Amino acid sequence: MSAYQVLLSLHGLLGLVALATFWVAGMSKKGSPLHKRAGKVYLAAMVGLLVPALPLAVRVLTLKSTFGGIFLLYLWVITITSVWVSWRAIRDKRDWARFTGPVYRGLAVLNLASGAVVLALGLFFASQSQLIFIAFSLVGLLGGVGMLRFTRRAPTQPRWWLEEHLGAMIGNGVATHIAFLSIGLPKLLPMLAGPLLQNLAWLAPLAAAVLARIYLGRKFLPAPAALPAAKLA
Repeated sequence: MSAYQVLLSLHGLLGLVALATFWVAGMSKKGSPLHKRAGKVYLAAMVGLLVPALPLAVRVLTLKSTFGGIFLLYLWVITITSVWVSWRAIRDKRDWARFTGPVYRGLAVLNLASGAVVLALGLFFASQSQLIFIAFSLVGLLGGVGMLRFTRRAPTQPRWWLEEHLGAMIGNGVATHIAFLSIGLPKLLPMLAGPLLQNLAWLAPLAAAVLARIYLGRKFLPAPAALPAAKLA
């Protein structure tokens, strides 16, 4: 078995672990031991996925498709951002300044810059999948702008960390389900493979994420009384 095949196998195995633990964490009571354990396993699986994903994306860039490789590298950027934010939001929930430190700011700039590149590809250069390029570029563009704005002033919302964690985990869920729908499902059910499934695989999780963010925000983030910024330090 070649190194490339090993990477693909590892990627697929970790993808199954991530898909299963995402739903275990998502369906269990928030803050419960099961939720925490499943969440930790999920994030560990995602980190494991991201390690082989980078050389795989570079391989596509250099050997197969320049635009496809650039897009995969962009997906790597926005996914690693979601993984990092979902983890650090919990670890730094009492320290906004630490949470929004150099790594957070660097990821914000990287999201903004890479999102702009993908938007340009979708608008002016790509001859196929333009809608997917344009739609996904907004994740990096809007996310990067939002992150930079968040660094300017300490939040008055005491549950800011939960808002960050939920948003990032929704982003993680998008990545997990796109991978399953676009790669795993066609292998399990070949009769479903085709352009329609590919478009749905990319765009349906993105649309579901918007709805999930609205629902979870209303459920877990009721408007609280404002607290002085100094108390959050």
